[in-house]
Amino acid sequence: MEITVAGTRPTRRAPKENFTGTVWQDPVIMAPAPARLNCSRVAFEPGARTNWHHHPLGQTLYVISGVGRVQTKGGPVREIRPGDTVWIPPGELHWHGASPTNGMCHIAMQEALDGVYSTWLEPVTDADYGAALG
Repeated sequence: MEITVAGTRPTRRAPKENFTGTVWQDPVIMAPAPARLNCSRVAFEPGARTNWHHHPLGQTLYVISGVGRVQTKGGPVREIRPGDTVWIPPGELHWHGASPTNGMCHIAMQEALDGVYSTWLEPVTDADYGAALG
């Protein structure tokens, strides 16, 4: 058993090449092999969002505060709120982030396949982000 004491892993700004706007990440765990779990608390300021991306073994998001948005490529933009759980299947192209007027924080959980957790693609356009909720 290993206990990581709160505050011993610093909050970091999410990499600008994979996100639009200001996003903060707090690592929860990157489990050692043979486990494959990577989990982070991710806080998006209003208007902030991920780029389009996908995960080889899927991703689970658990919203803990605020109002957010999520979209699968070709699908409607959906609103997410505290207590919502979003399951994104393996390989599904998607993005997620805050609403235009509210921040949003979620726990993001994904597993690695051959060391790969995510494949990052192009930024989400303002038109895609600002589409009417479906």
